[in-house]
Amino acid sequence: MNAKIAATAHSTPKKILSNFDLEKIVDTSDEWIRSRTGIKQRYIVENGEASSDISTKIAEQLLEKSNIHSDEIDLIIVGTVTPDHYTPSTAALVQKNINANNAWGFDLSAACSGYIFGLETGSNFIKSGQYKNVMVIGVDTMSSILDFQDRDTCVIFGDGGGGAILQPTNEKYGIIDSILHMDGNGGDYLIVPAGGSRIPASIDSVKNRSHFIKQDGKTVFKHAVKGMADVSKKILARNKLSGSDISLFIPHQANKRIIDAAAQKCGIEEDKVLINIEKYGNTTAGTIPIAMNEAITENRINDGDYILLSSFGAGFTWGSMLIKWGMRS
Repeated sequence: MNAKIAATAHSTPKKILSNFDLEKIVDTSDEWIRSRTGIKQRYIVENGEASSDISTKIAEQLLEKSNIHSDEIDLIIVGTVTPDHYTPSTAALVQKNINANNAWGFDLSAACSGYIFGLETGSNFIKSGQYKNVMVIGVDTMSSILDFQDRDTCVIFGDGGGGAILQPTNEKYGIIDSILHMDGNGGDYLIVPAGGSRIPASIDSVKNRSHFIKQDGKTVFKHAVKGMADVSKKILARNKLSGSDISLFIPHQANKRIIDAAAQKCGIEEDKVLINIEKYGNTTAGTIPIAMNEAITENRINDGDYILLSSFGAGFTWGSMLIKWGMRS
């Protein structure tokens, strides 16, 4: 038994923050941002919007597209590092909002790898034979932890997310393989220092701007290129495939230079690489599900295609997933 993707969806806030808008806020320029990241704009929430609001819109679309009732959802997994609250979980809020009365669930924290980690977790629940409909969402409201005085981070990130319904199939398609990694030695290179039990919120932590995300960009870049390329090459080799066998490569949208380098090392041609970072920025756990749903909407994925996912994020976390596409019963 495999887990197949039965439906996909994505959602973003309505508000657009362009590079030209950022020029008015921080010492940067449209040219500087585009040349280093490939980003032209990003979506950000309005006051009062949160990750559960975006997630609920995704969940409602997934129910409609998969033609199932909310009572049929068995499990909800939300990959996010920007939950509405420490508790209750974002998954619990989504469960309430869509009236998924028979579902349980949890949040999964793996930063930019959150969606791939969530798909792997959900697929294993499906393979257990006890679950028929698993909802996996990757979402982040990164603007809530951005320091708009720090041009090295505030220009990169955006808000949004996407998701999928996983269902069982006895066909030879669906989620075929995955390789996931974590190395806590990289934790300090991409971190929100305060707000947890290590440095609880205080007057000093707020004054020191310690509740915003901090990153060592050069170190993260180096590890991201190597991590995404190596794990993608490994999963191809393990399944006796090469870059030419891949119909579409959907990498985490962190930085166009990282994506280009990873694709080149895997031998994947440029026209088979999905890049949409120019519109959304880095939505952390949201990048891959947004890109996947766009690809389906644009008819870039067909039954029988091999789809390769790859991610790298804080932790460090990274991984790759191989999917043989098929939505038929």
